Amino acid sequence: MSAILFGSIGTIADTSELQRQAFNQAFAKHNLDWQWHRDDYISMLEKSGGKQRIEDYAKSLGQSVDAQAIHSSKSAIFQQLLQTETIEPRPGVLEVVKQAEQQGIKLALVTTTSAQNVASILKAMEKTLLAEKFDIIMDKSDVSAGKPSAEPYLFAVQRLGERTEDCVAIEDNLDGVRAAESARLGCVAFPNCNTAHHNFESANICTNALRFEQLKRLVSNQQRQYAQSGLHLVRS
Repeated sequence: MSAILFGSIGTIADTSELQRQAFNQAFAKHNLDWQWHRDDYISMLEKSGGKQRIEDYAKSLGQSVDAQAIHSSKSAIFQQLLQTETIEPRPGVLEVVKQAEQQGIKLALVTTTSAQNVASILKAMEKTLLAEKFDIIMDKSDVSAGKPSAEPYLFAVQRLGERTEDCVAIEDNLDGVRAAESARLGCVAFPNCNTAHHNFESANICTNALRFEQLKRLVSNQQRQYAQSGLHLVRS
């Protein structure tokens, strides 16, 4: 195993409910009587993209809204909330980071959220998880297509100078798993509190706590499969 790719800010800290809270506050700010309850939000999370969720929801109500403005407000509110909340690393994250550092394994944060959101979550976690631990940190400005496109992962693997079969992706949502699968990466589904009931059967493993040895075994199996098939993504 040469690299571990954390696929979203939600794989290092569970911010899902904080995000829902930010959405609802943004709706109020824009004088909308919308209220996304948790059960509704859980189903919405099967697809990535907050702006798209707003557009789809407005369409379902027969309303026309400025989805970009609402989503910008939501992002600003979310970033403010991160400054006041205690944000803890998810189970196993710190141990995986520690083991990777000790064994010379690269770490990447392969998100397609905004640079501001990435900076805010890392700032909120700086007492427990330093941004410097990651060899690369991506945001939506790095790629032309978000997940479920394979582009974010292929970009990350190339930038790290590694091969697909030597890397593993960690994802907390279905579009992220689909992106990893499209990039031919082994993938560990690591659902958050609001995606735990989604169907992650296409992931190689589904877990509620990361374990370093489990990641290594997955990559070893993946390397054997690549060797048997003769497929490789060569370092560039």
